[in-house]
Amino acid sequence: MKEFRRYHLLKILEGQEKSSLPLDAFLRDYFRENRAVGSKDRQEICETLYGMIRWRGLIDAHCDKPIHWEDRLAAYQKLPTYDVSSLPKHVQVSFPKFFFEKLKKYYGEERAVELCLASNEKAPTMVRVNALKITREELLKKWEKEYAVSRCMQSPHGIIFHKKINFFALPEFKEGLFEIQDEGSQLVASHMDVKPNDHVLDYCAGSGGKTLAFAPQMRGKGQIYLYDIRPHALKEAKKRLKRAGIQNSQILDPKKLNKRGLIGRMDWLLLDVPCSGTGTLRRNPDMKWKLKPEMIDHLVKEQRKIFDDALKFVRPGGKIVYATCSILPEENEEQVDDFMKRYGLTLAASSFQSFPKNGEMDGFFCAILSRMQK
Repeated sequence: MKEFRRYHLLKILEGQEKSSLPLDAFLRDYFRENRAVGSKDRQEICETLYGMIRWRGLIDAHCDKPIHWEDRLAAYQKLPTYDVSSLPKHVQVSFPKFFFEKLKKYYGEERAVELCLASNEKAPTMVRVNALKITREELLKKWEKEYAVSRCMQSPHGIIFHKKINFFALPEFKEGLFEIQDEGSQLVASHMDVKPNDHVLDYCAGSGGKTLAFAPQMRGKGQIYLYDIRPHALKEAKKRLKRAGIQNSQILDPKKLNKRGLIGRMDWLLLDVPCSGTGTLRRNPDMKWKLKPEMIDHLVKEQRKIFDDALKFVRPGGKIVYATCSILPEENEEQVDDFMKRYGLTLAASSFQSFPKNGEMDGFFCAILSRMQK
């Protein structure tokens, strides 16, 4: 590695360790402030950086203490030559011990190893075609002449890019013909059987990714409400909705949520709740080193509180979609069982769960619950 790239790599590694920002956000800010780092430099830095963070547990097992990032870089470059067979399983797969043991408890050791190794792979890049403006076949026909692309296996609107490109510079992006979205996330949205004239509340909307995916089914009829406690995320959602041509949506003011006359009126309530993100660690490998048992316990409580607070908006006979990007049953199936017992809800369909797999989608979960008719 050239000295210029090595300098910036080590600077990023040291900085992100002290930062509370997710790795991708930290990198975005760093490269914005250091514009002398060109595209080829960024590519090599990022590939090495992500590799080191994914394999940090195994790297550290081959470093003398105290460990510095220079030591880790040297160990990472020798990683293929090490014999790891004598190391504990969680070190071999480079995962925190508590997290590996949790996966082992739920899925058995062999499956836990598979999930960890899959989570250490590079994530594929997938996009979702905006069915309001174009079909997948039309966009594929256009792109196949220029890029290495193929259809997603399950999502009817998904396309896989086998090489990364600058999507945001594409005219098709600026025209709102597609959005970057993992196939698993697309499938969560497609499980929502929303229809024209329905009223839908996306309660943890973020920047509107799921709304953008299910909105075309409504054909501009009915109303979609987006709510989130993060104003910056809703600001981004507004831009994306406009670009996609979705006009039957409105952003809710958090202070006026309960004064809008929405209680008991929603046909659909989408709860894409804050979670551990354990299904998407390929994209955020730093998160596995930040996760602690007490954080997951806190998230479980927060998920229940969000469900408790939001349920009042659903009309009798309406549907609640509970979704996460987690592969932990305590955030998924166990939560759904709790909601059903406490509120007398019923499962409207089989739950959906995907797991990270090399070259395929990330890990997502969703369950659709029905509220009893009065």
